[in-house]
Amino acid sequence: MVNKKTKKWMVAGSLVTLLAVQALTGCGSKAVENKAAPSSETNAATKVSDKKMSGSLKVQLIGDFSMDDKTDPLSGKKIKGVSVLKKEFERIYPGTTLDFVLMGWDGYTQKTEAMLSSKGADVFQVPGIASWANQDLLEPLAPYIEKDKLDLGLYIDNQVEGWKAMGPKDKELQVYGLPFIGDTRFIAYDKKIFSDWGVEPLTKNPTPEEILEKAKKMTGTNPKTGKQNYGAFYAGADAADSVVNAAESYGGTWGKGFQFKGMEVNFNSPQMLKGLKWMNELNALSPKGALVKQGGEKWGTAANDIAIHIRVQPIFINTIYAAGLQDQYGVSQLFVNPDKKMGGMFAGSPYSIAKSSANKELAWEFLKFSSSEFFQKYMWDEQSAQFLPVIKSAMKWDSIQKSPHAQLELESMGKLWAPRYPYRSGQPRSILSTSVEEALLNKSTPEAALDKAQKESTDWLAAQK
Repeated sequence: MVNKKTKKWMVAGSLVTLLAVQALTGCGSKAVENKAAPSSETNAATKVSDKKMSGSLKVQLIGDFSMDDKTDPLSGKKIKGVSVLKKEFERIYPGTTLDFVLMGWDGYTQKTEAMLSSKGADVFQVPGIASWANQDLLEPLAPYIEKDKLDLGLYIDNQVEGWKAMGPKDKELQVYGLPFIGDTRFIAYDKKIFSDWGVEPLTKNPTPEEILEKAKKMTGTNPKTGKQNYGAFYAGADAADSVVNAAESYGGTWGKGFQFKGMEVNFNSPQMLKGLKWMNELNALSPKGALVKQGGEKWGTAANDIAIHIRVQPIFINTIYAAGLQDQYGVSQLFVNPDKKMGGMFAGSPYSIAKSSANKELAWEFLKFSSSEFFQKYMWDEQSAQFLPVIKSAMKWDSIQKSPHAQLELESMGKLWAPRYPYRSGQPRSILSTSVEEALLNKSTPEAALDKAQKESTDWLAAQK
């Protein structure tokens, strides 16, 4: 899901803050230095609209945004505030007024609900789109897409499909939002540690077995430095998602269904069991405390002691570039289902039009504006690399072409399951996470843990009918 998590941190000596950032969704990374403003080429590419629009528009924006310019905590450079977007939109649509309603991630769900109920904005950033669509609070976009003949192929594969949702009267998934923030997860590794141990670098698409085999070889006293190395590390809060991802590589899935009513889970499938046993072995090669976000303090620094991190957020790429460590760290893609070539975790944010908006036509124009190169480059260049672009043309940008790390991120986004995992936003995921944690702490066998998760989730889902 969303995705729902974004914060910034200082590179110098502040890995603790990085781990806090990684607990949030909807974040990304540009992996190159920030620019002072969107390029002149982008400015020139956006023409004044022929449509006669008028009126005012309020747009909600969640994250560490500012209307005014400020200093990027990573690079120390000045970055432009969202007033740049306001100015450009009002230039394209003369006679209109755009106002952003800026909001932090803390308590954003409750705040969004209050704003939707009070008609506080026309356009909303909705990583939790499924819930709002189900409450009939969002405008279906199919009529607007058809009217303007909008080519959804401009977006990276599966991004539009991943945010589809169902209204109370819908029989199948519909488009209620368009993506504007991209996000994904990937595997990262320390090339220096691999070299010290004489281990071949990870392949671009490693299997769980490759990860485990190489992690075992690099756990112990480093033959070059004499210091302790750990073969692996993982995001403790996402341990269950890592098990699911490993299960995907064995041909399994988490389950099926979109709404909780009628949803089925496969938490005790043979593939899931294989994934949990793999995770258990990997956990033994990780620092003690990995499950509770401890032991990874040196990760992402020159003094790193961890060979492989199996679940990294995009902002990691920007931190290593900002620190000049991009040559020390390599990246690989998360596991995918061998038949469908899909896998990983769908996250980010879409924009939706509030059903209560009094200016839906102008709101629709803003949704299209959010997919423009001007808007997407602004997010990429100016917002401390929090966000990944969601449009295919980004692959041609010089900043992406110069960064193999960034190219892999965008490639990974095209392989994410669509629609995104619905189970991630509710009780089934919480139940699975608790069971996985019990297994990793040796409080339960993998078999018993998954049987428990299956039964409790099935009972909970049955109660939703």
